[in-house]
Amino acid sequence: MRRIGVDVGGTNTDAVLVDTDRVLAAVKRPTSEDVTSGIVSALNALLDELGGDPGGLDGVVIGTTHFTNAVVQRRDLEHIGALRIGLPSGAALPPFADWPQDLAAHVSGRVVMVEGGHEYDGRPFMPLNESDVRQAAKRFQDEGIASVAIVAVFSPLTSECEERAAEILREVSPDIKLTLSHNLGRVGLLERENAALLNASLRRLAESTTLAFTEALDTSGIKAPLYLTQNDGTVMRADQAEAFPVYSFSSGPTNSMRGAAHLSGLSDAMVVDVGGTTTDIGHLKAGFPREANTVVEIGGVRTLFRMPDLLSIGLGGGSLVDTEHHTVGPVSVGYGLTSKALVFGGGQLTATDVGVAAGLSRIGTSPASTDSIDEPVISWAMNRIHEMIEKNVDRMKVDAAPLPLLAVGGGAFLVPDSIPGISEVIRLEHGSVANAVGAAIAQVSGEVDQVFSGLGREEALERASSIARNRAIAAGADSENLRVVDVEDLPLAYLPGDARRVRVKVVGETVSS
Repeated sequence: MRRIGVDVGGTNTDAVLVDTDRVLAAVKRPTSEDVTSGIVSALNALLDELGGDPGGLDGVVIGTTHFTNAVVQRRDLEHIGALRIGLPSGAALPPFADWPQDLAAHVSGRVVMVEGGHEYDGRPFMPLNESDVRQAAKRFQDEGIASVAIVAVFSPLTSECEERAAEILREVSPDIKLTLSHNLGRVGLLERENAALLNASLRRLAESTTLAFTEALDTSGIKAPLYLTQNDGTVMRADQAEAFPVYSFSSGPTNSMRGAAHLSGLSDAMVVDVGGTTTDIGHLKAGFPREANTVVEIGGVRTLFRMPDLLSIGLGGGSLVDTEHHTVGPVSVGYGLTSKALVFGGGQLTATDVGVAAGLSRIGTSPASTDSIDEPVISWAMNRIHEMIEKNVDRMKVDAAPLPLLAVGGGAFLVPDSIPGISEVIRLEHGSVANAVGAAIAQVSGEVDQVFSGLGREEALERASSIARNRAIAAGADSENLRVVDVEDLPLAYLPGDARRVRVKVVGETVSS
């Protein structure tokens, strides 16, 4: 496997070339305001390192913050349609009811609620009103709505209503972009609906982003299949990723954790990734980030779908050090680090400057400029940085047993050498670009989280595994080397028909070009 991995952070864009287990070249370039030109710059720098020829490539994998930033910053989102199937019940809290008002104003186009849906045991409680769905489709078309989220009550148990509604909408508008909630979320109507609505609002941006990435590869003269990273540490083909942009949320820190696991050879460890703007802390289990089992807020919106269990704090190499109030962060100079920090000839005191003054690193074009920093400032600032990291590592540990900790990211030198509850702090070769390494070595996955009823346990597991395998193949995996990496089987005693919730995850390598 020979792939280029690119990860776009808030401060730096990293690119690496990985051949099987070896990192052949790695570069770090400032992230540009438009993101894409920063990727081109990183790719060109990588090619320069390789003498202009990367050799035969199996793919280019890009991890991006485009979609998370769009939600957080309320930009590049489109007005969408929301079709909820659940009347006569389910009308008290309409779609967007619990959204921040400013975000809802950017996204909410036309909301339609129709009769239909199933009970919690999979039995239909009301036939789908196909006539109302057809009228809704015509209304969406008349109002120029190009992306619609379709949500039916208890659709993770049976997706019949969502699938039929999608057929009707496509009959009226063949080019309409549809997001069906059962493909994203779990049981829990509002949170699953919110994930589908966010996804629908990002579809146009996903298409333009993928096109921009493709053009960036063409500009750099790189010929290889394009993949985008997901937040479970795996990848999807670019065309597949266009349909599910929300799966890229938190993919950056996930890439770092996967890269740390790959570079260290450890599969069970804590990971601290210190970037330029934030520090992300997580727990590796079996080589993948531990998955969150609770509601996750994104841009103020409650969602319940696959997300890594991560803690982000406002501490990074670009964090501003306030000598008057004795604080470090959360405000950061971001991608302006290489021009605004003292060590790069700027005039603002950052955490990187303090680290260099403390003798922890020798980066920058003007490291001697930190000689003017007073010793007391260095002392309290480093104590504050170490305190923030230690406290939050302890928050993310699930038990008292000591674990190794992998310190990665460009600001890894800020992590203390000793942390309570940690057996050892390990600093890795190429750890500063662990995020890009994680992107480069990522596998393709297929996952199903569904309730099955009327089947025996073995048949339910077999059916779930088949669905997960098919999804992995559709995402670009080679069907010959798929393996099941995670299985959960939970009988649901309160449902009839031997009902059980089954979650299966399958991973495999990408199809060789």
